[in-house]
Amino acid sequence: MTDRILVLGGTGWVGRRVAEAWLERGARVSVTARGGRAAPAGADLVVTDRDLPEAYDALAATEWDEIVDVSSVPAHVAQAASALGDRAAHATYISSVSVYADATRVGADERAAIVEPLGEADAYDYARAKVAAEGEAAALGARVSVIRPGLIVGPGDPTDRFGYWPARFSAAGAEAVLVPEATALRAQVIDVDDLVSFVVASGARGFDGLVDAVGPSHPLAEVVTVARDAAGHTGEVHTAPADWLERHGVAHWAGPRSLPLWLPADMPGFASRSGAAYRAAGGRTRPLAETVARVLEDERERGVARSRTSGLERAEELALIEALHAER
Repeated sequence: MTDRILVLGGTGWVGRRVAEAWLERGARVSVTARGGRAAPAGADLVVTDRDLPEAYDALAATEWDEIVDVSSVPAHVAQAASALGDRAAHATYISSVSVYADATRVGADERAAIVEPLGEADAYDYARAKVAAEGEAAALGARVSVIRPGLIVGPGDPTDRFGYWPARFSAAGAEAVLVPEATALRAQVIDVDDLVSFVVASGARGFDGLVDAVGPSHPLAEVVTVARDAAGHTGEVHTAPADWLERHGVAHWAGPRSLPLWLPADMPGFASRSGAAYRAAGGRTRPLAETVARVLEDERERGVARSRTSGLERAEELALIEALHAER
């Protein structure tokens, strides 16, 4: 019998990859979205607004073998669980390691404390929203798995974080690139297709656990070096201390005028989670160099010199390099 799969939010980056992976297994897949983006080839698109009471009316008559939800809006997850829970043999909620309250403890696992759930009257906070959504998904009891990925990277990544480094080294060629001083800093990612493989395999066997889906923790300097080598960069690399970057308005982690993946020194645990439960449950991670190569190919297809949502604009970077040398 063909599996019936529903991916709520199946036209976004991760949701689309999940839908495509289920399609490759021969499943019949439906995806929901507000519209505006096409469904994966072979999937049925159900256009619906999850803010509306009738959002799931067109879906509630179907018996689903698996429902996957990626939403970070607790009310959406709650309504889906209420409307479709009795129709689902199993469900998977994709959360985030951002839910953890303590970013200082290296090697922490799923038993670590999490932040308080977002209340209905509270200002939106991503981590607290994910915690609240996990609680809503838990209403399905033993028929639900909660997967908390680390930083998801790979081809098609809309956040522009991980891809900044191979793209910047590729664009710079023989010219200079600015990097943060990263002697003690770490980076921990999971390739989107490794995550998706785990999500699909877990759904297929009805896995009902809680797992941090993370890859190995690498020195940030290693990630930068692997990106540089893959891109064939031959220019100078200029290293700036953290306090200097902060004084010059360079942000950590993501967003405009940032150095992506660069974390404050007081957050060593954020990029050093255990990952033991993920591996024990069958999770796999490909080598860092393979992910970097995949991302570099994708970045070159999209344009390494394009405007990005995260990172330094090239003009900003060159101005910072000039200022760094002027002050030394």
